[in-house]
Amino acid sequence: MFKNMIVYRISEAWQPDLAQLDEALAKQLFEECGATQEKSVGWVPPRGEDNGAMVESVGSQWMMRLMSESKMLPASVLNRKLNDKLVQIEAKEGRKPGKKEKQELKDECKLDLLPMAFTKQGGLWVWIDPQARLLVLDTSSQGRADEVVTMLVEASPGFAVALIDTQTSPQAAMAAWLHSHDAPAGFSIDRECELKSADESKAVVRYARHPLDIDEIREHIDQGKMPTKLAMTWDDRVSFVLTEGLQLKKVALLDVVMEGQSQDDAGFDADVAIATGEFSQLIPDLIQALGGEGRTELGQLPDRGDRGDAKGTASGANSATAAEKGAGQGTGATQANNAPGNDFSRRAAGGGAHTGPKQAPVDEDPATAPF
Repeated sequence: MFKNMIVYRISEAWQPDLAQLDEALAKQLFEECGATQEKSVGWVPPRGEDNGAMVESVGSQWMMRLMSESKMLPASVLNRKLNDKLVQIEAKEGRKPGKKEKQELKDECKLDLLPMAFTKQGGLWVWIDPQARLLVLDTSSQGRADEVVTMLVEASPGFAVALIDTQTSPQAAMAAWLHSHDAPAGFSIDRECELKSADESKAVVRYARHPLDIDEIREHIDQGKMPTKLAMTWDDRVSFVLTEGLQLKKVALLDVVMEGQSQDDAGFDADVAIATGEFSQLIPDLIQALGGEGRTELGQLPDRGDRGDAKGTASGANSATAAEKGAGQGTGATQANNAPGNDFSRRAAGGGAHTGPKQAPVDEDPATAPF
């Protein structure tokens, strides 16, 4: 059900009201793109039933589904039609259109082509755990996540969220685990990782289907390359790729999770119960492995770059613990810890929070994008 996860902490001030949220989302129903409409976004019943509830509660876990449709209009097609119009004007009137007129002609060409363009649809799962106060989005794109948060903020009074902020940044922790050849308790390191250099060279080293407990990786870290992705498995039940921004990609439930499940258990309710049951244990264990939650308060709006610019600290071999937090860089920057003795850990940082939409770099990894 979830292939990617971006996790938020929901404000304690928000009062969960299933009926109110269901009614509000019903006012933002998904509709297919009109003839000249480039994109359409809205909510659909999670069960896929006509006139069904917009918010489904299964075992006190709330599930929603956001749909998106966009028109596929290649730039080359648009430019070719525009150039044809420009040539016609120059031949008939003996002049070249100016910059403003070119833009107007381009808009006209787009309106002419949109009704003939192909459409692409995609769905995104949204999970709210009211008791644990977690919001989990099935996307690897922070831009899409901001879009969902915006719609939820508009739909539910008092709704505010912050990206999960940990005492130890994921990048520093991943560096410590790889450097020590030791994963935190309950987790194992798999056979995929990516390391990037922070200097001008921007060197990148990727390992795929390769053992990571090798001295070569330790040497890369000592030379300044820091992990940006690391494949891991939790409790032999869920595999995923952890990123430097605390996103989970390529999430997969392993066979052991499905053992003992009969065909009678198939269906929406069973899928939700299994997925949320596993992830509701994975998420706190991962936060604990990163030293516990940080101290960023809801309402602060740190710059997105703070995750990579502030100073962070690495955890020990089996756990990510931290001492006092030092000041981060940038407005409202997330603070992170500095632990003595872990020189390479100070090159990374973590944290970040917001209460609504905020422009951010978009992850366009085609292997993981849900849309």
